[in-house]
Amino acid sequence: METTQPPSWISKLSGSLERLRQSENQLSLVLSLVIGALVGLVVVAFILLTGRLAARMYPAGGSGWRRIFVPTLGSLTTGYLLWRYFPFARGSGIPQTKFALFINDGRISFRTVLGKFFCCSASLASGIALGREGPSVQVGAGLASVVARNLGLSPRQVKALVPAGCAAALAAAFNTPIAAVLFSLEEIMGDLHAEVLGSVVLSSATSWMVLHLVLGDDPLFHVAGYRAVHPVEFGVYAVLGLVGGLGSVCFVKLLLGLRAWFMRLPRRTVWFQPVVGGLTVGLMGYFVPEVLGVGYNHVEKVLNGDMVLKMVVLFAVLKIVATAVCYASGNAGGIFGPALFIGAMMGGAVGGVAHTLFPHYTAGPGAYALVGMGTAFAGIVRTPLTSVIMIFEITRDYTIIVPLMISNLIAYFISYKLQRQPIYEALAYQEGVHLPTMHSRAQAERMQVRQAMRPAPTVLSPDMLIAVALDQMKDETLDAWPVVDAYGLWGMIRSSELEQAASDGASHQTVAQILREALRSGGSSAEELPHVHDDHSLSLALERMGATRLNVLPVVSRANVHQLMGIVVLDDILDAYGVARRARTREPRR
Repeated sequence: METTQPPSWISKLSGSLERLRQSENQLSLVLSLVIGALVGLVVVAFILLTGRLAARMYPAGGSGWRRIFVPTLGSLTTGYLLWRYFPFARGSGIPQTKFALFINDGRISFRTVLGKFFCCSASLASGIALGREGPSVQVGAGLASVVARNLGLSPRQVKALVPAGCAAALAAAFNTPIAAVLFSLEEIMGDLHAEVLGSVVLSSATSWMVLHLVLGDDPLFHVAGYRAVHPVEFGVYAVLGLVGGLGSVCFVKLLLGLRAWFMRLPRRTVWFQPVVGGLTVGLMGYFVPEVLGVGYNHVEKVLNGDMVLKMVVLFAVLKIVATAVCYASGNAGGIFGPALFIGAMMGGAVGGVAHTLFPHYTAGPGAYALVGMGTAFAGIVRTPLTSVIMIFEITRDYTIIVPLMISNLIAYFISYKLQRQPIYEALAYQEGVHLPTMHSRAQAERMQVRQAMRPAPTVLSPDMLIAVALDQMKDETLDAWPVVDAYGLWGMIRSSELEQAASDGASHQTVAQILREALRSGGSSAEELPHVHDDHSLSLALERMGATRLNVLPVVSRANVHQLMGIVVLDDILDAYGVARRARTREPRR
């Protein structure tokens, strides 16, 4: 019986697709274009949906009580949805994206993408004092992850496309394609020389073109051209950098402190906690409506010098408090937009004072508000290069670059000195997730702990008696042992400490008692657990061995520092470096 052959064009198409799948570089470029177009359309839909919902929730001539009722009800509704259905869609989305990239093989579920899109749309439209750019990044990264995984790509290929989704989202949300590329490399990847540069650039450019095709060539803010009046102004911009740095630190510390307080509350209140943010911003908005929402329309007024000094100071203070409470209480939304609002108000305040005192030597407050936006962004988000290029793209005026660089550098330095841990790493750390720092990411290609780690030996239990523990250890040659209970790793106890306790007649004591005494005598606490992660460099493991005086360190998960994955031993590290093992016995002295 004669079989029906498929048309020749289908055969050619199938062959082309198969060759494309086999060519990793070509597939990456094609998918970058597809992801850029898809993410651009979704972010445009996000912008339009948020704007139209906000117009319905706050119609012209609406009652003042609506400014209290709407954000409170909006935070209550989205808070329940986030708790019940979309637990990974809370917050800004940047820490969650980095978690997916570095810990979860680039996996972001489609449910999280949907939850982020709709919950953020409702939250921001209701007047919550958060921004859309951070959530857009998670949505873009999630779409890239979903597309790549459904095509059957390997985890390495999925992780390579996630930054492309991030750049595409930010390019459409901010209308800044170059800054989007830099942010994906500088913050998300932590490496400006990452191999994904080509994919990130293509995706960002494609998304930006989609934005322009749908919404037109309209900048985020309409501002007058900047003009330097006198060299004295550079001193004023240095003062702005000082003010911006201190303001950024106040905002970050307030947000982290409030979030730590909310996290100590009973877990049964998690679904209700966002209402605190909604009610707070609602009460503020009843008296000062400018606090509601991200406030880009008010930023534009400041940029064009249309606000008085005392009002911009008030707006800056209220926005710092409102955004910190809204974010810390668990609402869905980011801090990009509020950072620009806060920076514009601080810059407008500094510029207003400077122009009053030195009217012939300084520009109007609008120029300082513009620089203040980049200053606050550099101080809060800690991406100084991205902040300079972003403001340049917003204004399309090259003459603003030098004042931006001066102010941003000072703000970044002050922020680093007074708040060592960047905000996104600090937020992840509060969740018990240890994101890799820029230093550890820079050493990712070097020899890593996973190359020398071994499975954990038989572990000791905290309630085990000393005599039993010594009997269990007699056939092993380790200098220290992990102590593990039902909740995970407690710490490391030295063999010598157990042997000393036994010789002192304390064999009836438990391992936990000896470990607590060792911690107290060393001035440490149970939270200061000596450890390494499997992607740490071996040189870092050696440094920590020297600092803790342990020849054995536990290897723990980045997602949970108490989850024991294995151990790394000094002898194995020396073997990995090609150094002969230490002699275990020494000749007696003559």
